[in-house]
Amino acid sequence: MTERLFEGADWDFHTLQRITDACEVVATKDLGLDVYPNQIEVITAEQMLDAYSSVGMPLFYKHWSFGKQFAFHEASYRKGLMGLAYEIVINSSPCISYLMEENTATMQTLVIAHAAFGHNHFFKNNYLFKQWTDADGILDYLDFAKTYVMQCEERYGRVEVERTLDAAHALMSHGIDRYPGKKKLDLRAEEKRAGRRRQHEEEVFNDLWRTVPKGAAKSRSALSIERRRKLLGLPQENLLYFLEKSAPRLAPWQRELLRIVRHIAQYFYPQSQTKVMNEGTATYVHYRIMTKLHEQGRITDGNFLEFLGSHTNVVFQPEFDDPRFSGFNPYALGFAVMQDIERIVTKPEDEDREWFPDIAGKGDVMGVLRDVWANYRDESFIAQFLSPKLMRHFRMFHLHDDPEERAGIRVDAIHDERGFRRVRRELARQHDVGFIDANIEVVDVDLSGDRRLILHHHVIKGSQLNETDAKRVLQHLADLWTYDVALIEVDANDKVMREYVVSPRPIPAAVA
Repeated sequence: MTERLFEGADWDFHTLQRITDACEVVATKDLGLDVYPNQIEVITAEQMLDAYSSVGMPLFYKHWSFGKQFAFHEASYRKGLMGLAYEIVINSSPCISYLMEENTATMQTLVIAHAAFGHNHFFKNNYLFKQWTDADGILDYLDFAKTYVMQCEERYGRVEVERTLDAAHALMSHGIDRYPGKKKLDLRAEEKRAGRRRQHEEEVFNDLWRTVPKGAAKSRSALSIERRRKLLGLPQENLLYFLEKSAPRLAPWQRELLRIVRHIAQYFYPQSQTKVMNEGTATYVHYRIMTKLHEQGRITDGNFLEFLGSHTNVVFQPEFDDPRFSGFNPYALGFAVMQDIERIVTKPEDEDREWFPDIAGKGDVMGVLRDVWANYRDESFIAQFLSPKLMRHFRMFHLHDDPEERAGIRVDAIHDERGFRRVRRELARQHDVGFIDANIEVVDVDLSGDRRLILHHHVIKGSQLNETDAKRVLQHLADLWTYDVALIEVDANDKVMREYVVSPRPIPAAVA
C-alpha cells in the first residue's frame, strides 16, 4: 500500500519535507523539469502583507511608499475586502518559496508544486530571465542595497535620500534596457565594483562637462550636435542610466541610488513580459503533479477534491458582462493554452495540423512544452500557439472603435480563418511591451546654452500621455537633472503633437 503524504489538514515541517520530495520526483522524473535548489519558508499573514509592500522581495531598503502599501493591504485584509496569496516565490538561487502558515496540508502541496517547481523551472530556463536576471547574485545585491540606503540616510539625512528615491521610483519603468547587451549582469561583481566605479565615473563626468563653453564669446558650434549626442550616448531610452551618468549636479551617492533602482527595475523586467506564460506554466505543472500524486495514492480523494476546488477558482475566467471582468485572467489563458498544446501534440484534428504543422501529432508533450517555456514570451507565445479551438472556447472576437469614424463600433474579426488570425494578432499585441509601454527617450541636451534636456515620446495610434501624470513624472526628472526638461510628443511622421516643459524645484536650504 502506498504511504500517504499526510492525513487531514494538519501538517508539520517533516510533512512539508515529504511533500517537497514527492513533488520533486514527479517534477524531475515525469515532467523533466530543471530547477534551482529550493528553499521553503513558512510565514504568517502579517509577514505576507509585509512582502506585498516590498514587491515580494525578502530583503529591501526602507521607503515610505512601502509602509503606505502595507497599511492599505492590511486594512483591506482586516475588513475582508481582499484575501492573501497562498505563496510568493522569488527568482533567486536557491529559489525561495514563501508559504502561508494558515494553508492546509493539501494547499501546501499545491503551492509547493506551483511555486517551487513550476515557477522555479520557468525562472531558470526562460530566455528572458537568463538574459536579464542574476539569480545567484540578487539576494546579496539586495542586502548591499538595503545597507547602502541606511548608510546614506545616516550621512545625508532621511529627507534627502527619500527625495532621490521618490524621483528614481517615478522613473523606474523608464530605467530599463530593453535589448540585451554584450555583457550579462553580474550583481555580485556590481556590488564589489561600486566604490571604484563611482570614483571613476565622477572623473569621466567632470571631463565631459569641461567641454561646455563658458564664455559668451565662444561659438555654440564649439561642440557640434553630433559630437555632444555621441558623448552623451543619445538617443537613450534608459532615463535612469542617462541621469546616473550625465546629470550635472548629482552627488556620487545619489548616482549609486539611481543605479540600485535601475538594477532592481531590470530584475523585474522579464516578469512583466511573461505573466501569462509564467502563471500558465506553474498552473499546468501543479495540475500535473497533483494529478500524479492522486493516481499514486499519495493524496486521498478528499485531498484531490480540495485541490480541484482551489484550482478551479484560480483558472476562473469571468464573462465580458460579469462585474468581475477586467480582461483575461493570465492563469486561465496560460493554463488553457498549455493544455491545448498537449491536445495538439497528442490528439490533433485536421485544423490543428494546418495551423500547427511543427507540433501537431508530435507525441512528446513535455518536450514541446519545455521548448515553449524556454523560448517565448507572452506576445510571441500567444501569436504562435493560440488556436482557433481556444478562440471559439473563449468566444473571442475583435471590436474596432475609432472616435474619428462616425460609423461607431463595429465587429472587426469573427470566427473564420481571417478573423482568427486578426484576433490572435491583436491579443498578442496587447501583451507586447513595445506596444503598450510609452516609447520615451532622451534625444538632446543643449550643453552650450540653457542645458535644457529634450525628450521625445513617439505616439502610437494616437495614444498620448495623461497630462497630469506626465507633468508629475517630468517634475521628478527635472529635479534630478536640475535644469529644465522638455518632453515633446511626436507622431509617426515626427510631427509635434504636444509639448511639456518643467523646471526643477528649488533644493531646500537644509540640504542645499
